[in-house]
Amino acid sequence: MSTSGLKGINAVGHRGWVEVKCRICAKKLDITLDIVYACQHCRDRYDAYFCTADARRLHYRCPFCGRELQPITPWIAQKRR
Repeated sequence: MSTSGLKGINAVGHRGWVEVKCRICAKKLDITLDIVYACQHCRDRYDAYFCTADARRLHYRCPFCGRELQPITPWIAQKRR
């Protein structure tokens, strides 16, 4: 079985592909398991990801631009539809 030369952080099973840090408390969040909130506008610029406790403390508003925080966890998005 070949990995096509992918080693280290480029390998498919690496945690860096699904793990982000909360912008306020630096808690490591797994996107596939934890509920993660993000500002769609500031997500790429500031890595604006937030855990549920900090999102609640911020009243579900982004501290950078003031827009509403959206859950980005896939199973929550599917549950809402």
